[in-house]
Amino acid sequence: MSIRSNSPAATEAAPAFMQQIAQGNALLRQGRTDEAIALGVTLVDMYPDQARAFAFLAEASRVGGDLQAAIGWIDKAIQCSPDPQHKIKKAWLLSRLLRRDEIPSLAEQIDAQAGDDRMLRWQLGKLYYHHNFLPEAIKQYERALAVGEDNPSWRYDLAIARFYGGDSDKAEGDLNRVLAVSPQAGAVIYLRSTLRRQRQDQNHVADIEARLKTVFRSAEDEAGALYALAKELEDLGEYERSFSMLLAGAKKKRSAIQYDAAAFRAMTDEIRAAQNAESMAIPVAGHDEEGAIFILGLPRTGTTLAERMLLQSGEVKDAGELMDFGFHLTAAMQRVRAVAPELSPAEATMKLDFAALGREYMRGARQMAGGSALFIDKLPANYMYCGMIRKALPKAKIIHLVRDPLDSCYAIFKTLFFNAYDFSYDLDELAEYYIAYRHMMRHWHDVLPGAILDVRYEDLVTDTEVQAKRIYDWCGLAWTPDALRVPDTKAVFATASAAQVREPVHTRSVNSSRKHADRLVPLIKKLKAAGVLDA
Repeated sequence: MSIRSNSPAATEAAPAFMQQIAQGNALLRQGRTDEAIALGVTLVDMYPDQARAFAFLAEASRVGGDLQAAIGWIDKAIQCSPDPQHKIKKAWLLSRLLRRDEIPSLAEQIDAQAGDDRMLRWQLGKLYYHHNFLPEAIKQYERALAVGEDNPSWRYDLAIARFYGGDSDKAEGDLNRVLAVSPQAGAVIYLRSTLRRQRQDQNHVADIEARLKTVFRSAEDEAGALYALAKELEDLGEYERSFSMLLAGAKKKRSAIQYDAAAFRAMTDEIRAAQNAESMAIPVAGHDEEGAIFILGLPRTGTTLAERMLLQSGEVKDAGELMDFGFHLTAAMQRVRAVAPELSPAEATMKLDFAALGREYMRGARQMAGGSALFIDKLPANYMYCGMIRKALPKAKIIHLVRDPLDSCYAIFKTLFFNAYDFSYDLDELAEYYIAYRHMMRHWHDVLPGAILDVRYEDLVTDTEVQAKRIYDWCGLAWTPDALRVPDTKAVFATASAAQVREPVHTRSVNSSRKHADRLVPLIKKLKAAGVLDA
């Protein structure tokens, strides 16, 4: 980045200035944030025309958790310099603050300045992708890759965007190009296998087996290849070999992550104790706005199919799998505990300003849904927050997808989620998590009678029209036969089920776990002992 030289001493001071910036970055790396902020304040006083000083102070403020201050400082950097990198930084700060409606106009400015700057094009693509603008993200990724040498990491980003956007053929071409230069990239191998249902005359089994004969760079890369092989073998009906590969992949993946099952159980117990029938019955002033539809439960239980049926109405938009409600809930809880530290996190949630919580959530979520009157938040883990959703948004619709316990656990176990669902790579931990989830949902039904619509996956795929009409009625939507239509292949579904959800409704996954009943005995025993699986 160039340093401006409008002040008389700027040219002479440039080496010292850069040395101070380097010192500030070192302080941030060492976790000495307060000292870095103090240095930044000194620098903007000494060099009031230097964009780099303001940009550094913005970054230090961000690391220190003061995002509002960071926005103010990056605005000053933009005033000093037209460098679009400052605008990229501002866009991500706006995203963190959930001021997403301000991002599109800023992105247009960056686009106008980007020219043939491939790095900037890629950064802009990432920004668009993160905010559900898939066509715009694909365009920027393509422009970034059209200039200079190919970049495998960027091409992988393009492949993911194309996959979610419904263009599996081009996505596979991109992934093959990545594998030509990074043959052990486990995430790439796995994504390629999930693009479509594999056939005897079209699969990658031999290719994956050949890659697995080499020594992988990391356990996670090897896990990706093993999960890919398991998926393709299952598609081809080789169930025993498939499950063997799956067990090996899960073991590799589990070795690379940290997960504390006991801590999760303790948290759910605490939530149920604090948000009991008595406390949930206490009237509060929530945010009375309509329009939010929460589809929740566990992954791979039909949540995306239910979402697809609602989107086909033409009246509902997809806001994505938002982390927003948990984000706002945590922030509000921390504010309560700042003045009442004796309260546990769960106890603090009962002291919130629920109207403010609901209002903040709706503001950000609507932005992600393009301002639509009705929108879907499809984050499965929102099941943890049903009580708080009811308090903060009394007019929100909550739809809970339920699936056969063994099928549900098996569908989760055979999916490689990368950076989510850490409980899913060990059968004992998966069983413990499932049991805790069932206890939680039973609790919500007990303390919030009539507030949650349960939809069984098995009913949804065997009696589709009846179940779709239940969902429409619950959401106050006029029925349309379009709900049953198979979506356009270019429809966007940013989910692990993106390939399957573009197919006609089918029943082949019902009782799919029974093919592996002998191998799932430890899981079955735990589920039966907990009373969540019939004999």
